[in-house]
Amino acid sequence: MAKLTPLQKRAARKARDHDMVDMNLVSLIDVFTILIFFLLSNATEVEILPASKAVRLPESVAETAPQATLVVTVSAEDIVVEGRRVAATPEALAQTEDLIAPLQAELQRLLAERQAVRAENDRKSVTLMADQELPYQLLRKVMVSCARAGLEDVRFAVRQKAVSS
Repeated sequence: MAKLTPLQKRAARKARDHDMVDMNLVSLIDVFTILIFFLLSNATEVEILPASKAVRLPESVAETAPQATLVVTVSAEDIVVEGRRVAATPEALAQTEDLIAPLQAELQRLLAERQAVRAENDRKSVTLMADQELPYQLLRKVMVSCARAGLEDVRFAVRQKAVSS
């Protein structure tokens, strides 16, 4: 066996290493495992309702998680159903009757669209996201309009207050 010079050894080692690509998959698998664990742990968190900056929700110590329902947002300026403005709050508050007709019409339209999708035993529910400073007369008109539209279960959205121990 002939003795190779250091330059020949280096050239042989470079040719040998060039043919074989060594990839360490352990660290890549670790990264994907951590990513999957993170996504799964955050997917089971509490459902959060879309909040408007114009609405300051009251605080509560209730621990009931929100469910997927129709969302009616009542601010000092507007009454919004699922992101669509249906009435102005000052006009609704000024009217003498309890029924807000545009709100009732929009809720009935949305219920008709969702009728085919909803299961028969599912209750018709609505979640009210109302500013805490609004007068009760306005909330009463909104609740009457929801009831006349056929919604059986009216819920109020609140911010969860930290419970001191």
